[in-house]
Amino acid sequence: MIARRDVYQAIADPTRRAIIGIVAKEPCNMKTITEQFDLSQQAISLHLKILKDCGLIKVTQQGRDRICEAKLDSLGEVSVWIDQYRQHWENKLDAMEAYVEKLKKERYGAHKK
Repeated sequence: MIARRDVYQAIADPTRRAIIGIVAKEPCNMKTITEQFDLSQQAISLHLKILKDCGLIKVTQQGRDRICEAKLDSLGEVSVWIDQYRQHWENKLDAMEAYVEKLKKERYGAHKK
């Protein structure tokens, strides 16, 4: 049984994140993408296949070129997942800020007496 690739698997790799960044700016052919890395064309093709399988890019044939275009809607799933933890850490930082302010008032308030 073949496991279905998901968007988290795609963004776990720094090369794939870089490829997403490249094609998010504008659609590119595979040669243009490959030239930006110190990797073989075969390695880049594998990364592109994973991104395509995850629905993050669309590859179309235009003459001899294979054009890669970003399809980033599925990153919304990642954003929702991250947001729940962002709120958790914002609450923790707010509590720490309140605690630091309390300590400042206690420390500097004691010196004013």
